[in-house]
Amino acid sequence: MFLGSFLPPKPTLNIIEESPPPKKKQKTLPFALKVPFIPLQKCPNSDIPSLIFPPPQFHQFQASFQTTKPHMSSFSVRFFAPQQPLLPSTASSFKPKTWVMAAPTTAPAASVDVDGGRLEPRVEEREGYFVLKEKFRDGINPQEKIKIEKDPLKLFMEGGIDELAKMSFEDLDKAKATKDDIDVRLKWLGLFHRRKHQYGRFMMRLKLPNGVTTSAQTRYLASVIRKYGKEGCADVTTRQNWQIRGVVLPDVPEILKGLDEVGLTSLQSGMDNVRNPVGNPLAGIDPDEIVDTRPYTNLLSQFITANSRGNPAVANLPRKWNVCVVGSHDLYEHPHINDLAYMPATKNGRFGFNLLVGGFFSAKRCDEAIPLDAWVSADDVVPLCKAVLEAYRDLGFRGNRQKTRMMWLIDELGIEVFRSEVAKRMPQKELERASDEDLVQKQWERRDYLGVHPQKQEGFSYIGIHIPVGRVQADDMDELARLADTYGSGELRLTVEQNIIIPNVENSKLEALLNEPLLKDRFSPQPRILMKGLVACTGNQFCGQAIIETKARALKVTEEVERLVSVSRPVRMHWTGCPNTCGQVQVADIGFMGCMARDENGKPCEGADIFLGGRIGSDSHLGELYKKGVPCKNLVPVVADILVEHFGAVPRQREEGED
Repeated sequence: MFLGSFLPPKPTLNIIEESPPPKKKQKTLPFALKVPFIPLQKCPNSDIPSLIFPPPQFHQFQASFQTTKPHMSSFSVRFFAPQQPLLPSTASSFKPKTWVMAAPTTAPAASVDVDGGRLEPRVEEREGYFVLKEKFRDGINPQEKIKIEKDPLKLFMEGGIDELAKMSFEDLDKAKATKDDIDVRLKWLGLFHRRKHQYGRFMMRLKLPNGVTTSAQTRYLASVIRKYGKEGCADVTTRQNWQIRGVVLPDVPEILKGLDEVGLTSLQSGMDNVRNPVGNPLAGIDPDEIVDTRPYTNLLSQFITANSRGNPAVANLPRKWNVCVVGSHDLYEHPHINDLAYMPATKNGRFGFNLLVGGFFSAKRCDEAIPLDAWVSADDVVPLCKAVLEAYRDLGFRGNRQKTRMMWLIDELGIEVFRSEVAKRMPQKELERASDEDLVQKQWERRDYLGVHPQKQEGFSYIGIHIPVGRVQADDMDELARLADTYGSGELRLTVEQNIIIPNVENSKLEALLNEPLLKDRFSPQPRILMKGLVACTGNQFCGQAIIETKARALKVTEEVERLVSVSRPVRMHWTGCPNTCGQVQVADIGFMGCMARDENGKPCEGADIFLGGRIGSDSHLGELYKKGVPCKNLVPVVADILVEHFGAVPRQREEGED
């Protein structure tokens, strides 16, 4: 089931209405994205059109979509020319930098001599699933062995989850096969067993392309976590997504059914799959947007999951894989840390995207994405994604998990060989070279979306609200849904900074919305200056890999630092509980990575490695390690000193004349 405005079937549908429709006629660019059309259902509690798109049904993907296809006709999506002048540039603003905890590595070579045998695909299709060939199984990691024993998608596509849900946890733990099911394979259904801290309970990660969700979806998720009491809560993630906590296995079949009824899925959101496609959180409402990213992120998500039915063709990757579509000059989408980033650019009068590849974070290495020297038209967004995924699936290394991300493959092959492997998997067997007509302005001051801002639709505004470290409870979610219905169009937007945007608010309703208790007490549109850029991963409250607690500590340290110093500009501080850096500390002004340290007596204690200098936006680059192993109890004065020395903060004693 898919949510959106009801649109009667037509041979051609030109989507030029926004939510709500603009009153002024706008010029359209002379190019269009053509995708198949399936009628959508009307969005609950809203008469305003909502661009939550139907699944793609491209002919070239039908072999992978093992489902019955509904009747289709075609429609076209036209994109508006930006209201601000664009400044095409031949210079790239991306300056790759590598942060490595082990030995340093060099940038990928443009050309590498590669033995022809190395380019033989390592997987093959068997009975609808993709399996690693026997001759490539030497030295593979334990997770690959588990996938060979049974394809994880079978738990969903062949009903295995229903059988697991009927078994007791004691019985599940007795046999290796079922223990592997609950600890590994269920991650293909978005279910992560919290064996270390919540034995028998799961975190469930959803797919929420572009971070767009509805009030009905939000209420449903609230109803799920409410039944789990203090064990249940939800988090806004750094990929514009929801994660809900406290789930127990017997409830999963019913939860999956409920998700489908409100147009959500958790399928293929964990382990060796494509993560949530990220887009501009202001898509369709931003006066300065380059392109509305929602059609693309929705189409990508629907391709990746085969319309939420399971797509084995891209579900056996060597490791996880991230994708984003850029639609803003602000680069809210963080393209430099994605495996594949679509950067808007025109070429010979056609709209499309230049491509960046290989950006990633891991415990041993972090790399910024690099240019693929390729451009694709808007029509080829999904075929290009498919080609890159197939090249990675077919050729990627499957040994040491610390060396299985896509950039390691690019290192090995060289960017030109990798590019040629992508090209030969395209429908036309070729790739155009990159365009020099970039649409992203290189000198652009990143805007703050928190607070009240005018939309491109006359008489409407959006309001960005701060969700402290992304954590919400069931009652919070119900209240957010009520606010979206009462003041907006029944829609919420999640951001990679773990905040929420309420779009489509009539200006006449702004004062009443700002006076709502939830926005006065907890989720402020105008948070304190150090709080507004605070991001934190799950931490060891729930995550078994985290070394330290992060969310409560991030809030506590920030509050104590605020008492010591006064800052005049936002400083983005990110916390992550372990070197896997889910909190993305390397893109923060100040980053804290959990580790074990030693106190003044030489005894082990919780600590943090501190990173400085990460940047996002047009001057994006990764931060550097500044100080190792600072005991958590000593962080407050260290952070205060950093703010004074590097960010112009003023000690409050001096500010108040107490020196």
